[in-house]
Amino acid sequence: MLTCSEARKYFPFLNNGTLYFNHAALGPISTLVKQSLDKYILQRSETLIENYIETLPQVNEAKKRIARMLNVEKSRIAWIDNVSNALSLVASGISWKRGDQIILNDLEFPSNVYPFLNLKNEGVEILFAKSNNGKVGLEQIETLVTNNTKLISISMVQFLTGYRADLKSIGEFCKEKGIIFCVDGIQGAGVVQINPEENNIDFFTGGSQKWLMGLQGSSYFYISQQLQDRILQKYVGWTSTKDAWNLLNYDLTLLDTADRYQNGTNSRIGLIAIDASLKLFEEIGYDIIEQSVLNNTEHLINLLSEAGFNVILKDTSRENRAGIVTFKHDKAELFVNKLKEENVICSVREGMIRLSPHFYNNKEDLEKFVEILNDITARL
Repeated sequence: MLTCSEARKYFPFLNNGTLYFNHAALGPISTLVKQSLDKYILQRSETLIENYIETLPQVNEAKKRIARMLNVEKSRIAWIDNVSNALSLVASGISWKRGDQIILNDLEFPSNVYPFLNLKNEGVEILFAKSNNGKVGLEQIETLVTNNTKLISISMVQFLTGYRADLKSIGEFCKEKGIIFCVDGIQGAGVVQINPEENNIDFFTGGSQKWLMGLQGSSYFYISQQLQDRILQKYVGWTSTKDAWNLLNYDLTLLDTADRYQNGTNSRIGLIAIDASLKLFEEIGYDIIEQSVLNNTEHLINLLSEAGFNVILKDTSRENRAGIVTFKHDKAELFVNKLKEENVICSVREGMIRLSPHFYNNKEDLEKFVEILNDITARL
């Protein structure tokens, strides 16, 4: 096993004094990932140009790692390029009737809105649950549910406020009502532990470029067998079929597993990055990662609050937190630019400052950040 402190050696930017708190936007790649990618590039450019067969074990292992992260069977996992297209697969595959309803909420990232909003052209009604002080849960959702409610979709962790939804209560409600339950897990998976099946989630999707510290353009999803049986697959390709390598047979018999949604060439280099990155996660342990991230979140909230900053969700319980901490500031853009000059990287979202430290960040990183923030405040 590897400790979070020991894992810092795989992130050489730390030696430059950079404080990186922007994993909710784009995570850095470790030297372990870089080594794996360097090997792949060397093969493709010099030693083994056609390396499709040779890299299959890494691709297979990457999917096993995603399945272990989610505590599900590998056969229920498929690769896709991004979360928007994953959710579009559901939106386009369900047989909708005019008057059917989908419930979202007013804090969702657009990836979890537009694929469903596009269904208004088919007469589907999109309802938005109203958040309460940055929180969205069953209490806000269930008031909108009617007999026409067919699907509920929510983020595991809200990109702006960092609120972690009680997926278990929402999932139980959906199962009882016969409602499809979709979850955008990009801000939560790999940060805090999740089991879609235990939470009655029909569809769960995430990307590798943020908290999983992989490459852009490589995402994944879990789909339950029950939802797969309900979807009319609109998009297929040669690798969707059972007899894919019988190239001139043209037998459109789809695979029984979630692999049927992998329509053709995927980002091989992206999947190799996932394999290398999640190998590090597994060496540390997802339970240890979760505790480290939550401890960092709690410590950062306390430091910012003590310094007088208006932290969103500062009184939220630990089970409703993940890795995002957001605070209000009337000069957010200016402050984030000043922080960047001090080698501190974070984001502005909706006029607020968003921080997202990971497992390898420590108390010293967080305390140094608040010192720099206080210094900038004093100077301005």
